[in-house]
Order: sequence, then C-alpha cells, then structure tokens
Amino acid sequence: MLADFATLCVPLSKQSLDEHLTRVEQEGLAPLEFLACVIGAEADRRRERAIERRIKEARFPDVCTLADFDWQFNAQTIDRAQIEPLASCDFLRRKDNLVLVGQSGLGKSRIIKAISREACVVGYTVRYTTSGDLFTELTAALADQTLPKRIRFYCRFDLLIIDEFGFDRLEREACTQAASLLCKIIDTRGPQRSTALVTNVDFDAWSEYLGDPHDALRPVEHRQWQDSDQAGNGPGPCRLEDRSAAIF
Repeated sequence: MLADFATLCVPLSKQSLDEHLTRVEQEGLAPLEFLACVIGAEADRRRERAIERRIKEARFPDVCTLADFDWQFNAQTIDRAQIEPLASCDFLRRKDNLVLVGQSGLGKSRIIKAISREACVVGYTVRYTTSGDLFTELTAALADQTLPKRIRFYCRFDLLIIDEFGFDRLEREACTQAASLLCKIIDTRGPQRSTALVTNVDFDAWSEYLGDPHDALRPVEHRQWQDSDQAGNGPGPCRLEDRSAAIF
C-alpha cells in the first residue's frame, strides 16, 4: 500500500499508516472515512499551495478582502448588495466582463482586488496590471516585435484586471497606438475569458480619452462589455446605465 501511495505521489509514512489503521479499528471507520483520513490532509495542503501560487502569480500589489472592506466609507455611493455577489465569481463562470466606473478614492481598486482574490481561491487564474504598466509593456513589445507573444501571455488568464484606466496619460502620450493595443488585448481574449477594467473615465468619454475614433473602440464598448440580464437569461448587451456590474 505504501508503494501505491508513493506511485501516486501521496506522501505517507509507515508510522502514519499504522496510526490510521489503529484509528479504523478503534472507531470502526468505514472505507471512505479511512481513505479521507489518509489523503485528506495532503489534499488540503495541496489545495492551499495551489491557492497561494495563483495569488502570487496574480501579482496583486497588496492584500485586499471584502471582509476587511469598510462598507461605511462612501456607503451612499457603493452598493454593498451589488458588490458582494461578485465574489461568488458567477460572472467568471459566464465569462462575462466587468467594469467598475467611478470617481477616484471610492475604493474601486480594493474591491476588484478583493473579488479577484476570491477568484484565485476558487480555482481561477488571475493577472493584475495597471493600464499604464500594460501600455508600457505592450509598447516595448511592439518595438522589439514580440507583441504577439505578449498578447498570448495575457490571454492565458481566466481573469485579466486592468486597473487605473484614467491614470495613464503619460504612457498613452508615449504610445500613439494605445487605443489599438487595448482593443487588441480585449478582443483577442474575446468571449472565452473575462476582463475587468477599473476606471474613473465614464463610457461616453472613452474614445476622447484614448484619442481614438469611436469606431476603434466599438468592439470594447458594444460587444465585449456584457452583464447578465435581470431575468437571469444569461449575458446580453448592456446599456450605459447597466453595462457594468458596478458604476459608482
């Protein structure tokens, strides 16, 4: 039996096995209960390590949880009942996108990082970046002809978070193709994966903000950003007032 566990890469010493067998005799454990005793602790350890790895790979700049969020701060602006269901990650299962729009200082970044941390816990792969860092990275990739590789990299994750869209003016001025690069990332991720964008720029101002004709942003504004309708019939096109899961 020990050799079988070793083949399955389940660490189990002879002493631990003897202890489990003794417990079976003393407590009259059923076969499934015995099996749970033998592999349960190791399975728990592996799950914890996997969660830690996904959180590390997400590259969150700090630790944020909804449990620690101050809901009384700007309580009139932030609808707790609207935000907390997002932690269930149903929008990821539906492969919906998410936009958090609102003025600076409301806690949008903390909320998206907390939601995304929950996504890591339940098994989704996540990547966090700011709009400025993304533009800088894609501009460099464009210069050294590695852009397709970087786009494939960002398409690997179940959830891509683009934070601080609206604080990237210097990066956009340095990259005349910023709007096209952003559209390319979101378009390539397509309907197979979710993208979350956190911004203080309202939808109507996106084209002007990026300095790009409205048609260039149409795939982002009118096809990609979706949410489930109130009747629960799945994703559908969203109007300005309900296009994102949260507009502060």
